[in-house]
Amino acid sequence: MKSFFAPACNIQLSVDGPYEILFDPTAEPGKRGGEGLKILAIQPKKMLSFTWNAPPEIPEVQKQRTHVVIRLDPLSDNQTRVSLAHDGWGDGGELDQAFNYFTRAWLQIVPPRLRYRFTLGPIDWNNLPKLEDLAKLK
Repeated sequence: MKSFFAPACNIQLSVDGPYEILFDPTAEPGKRGGEGLKILAIQPKKMLSFTWNAPPEIPEVQKQRTHVVIRLDPLSDNQTRVSLAHDGWGDGGELDQAFNYFTRAWLQIVPPRLRYRFTLGPIDWNNLPKLEDLAKLK
């Protein structure tokens, strides 16, 4: 996760283990990112499910938990299809704001960073590549 998603994390790959993704590890507790999140289910090399929360700038929704399921489907020796489902949403107000935030993140930020990681190597969090440059990778 540190090689493409966030500069720090606390992950223990076991059911009920922590799944904390820290986008700002130097911030005060509660403002570092995905804190207090847990793994819900694991199927090694096939599926991972975990709780998720909104960023600190969406405080009412951050108190709630949605959940994410990531599935891996090998296509060849060097190619894997990754699918992601994020659900548990309500609607209205900050929930709509959070949903729109994650629609952008899951579609426009995470896949290019993942491609970068497996094409060029780990992301240097002190010299973050520009999003438009990441989007050019195929």
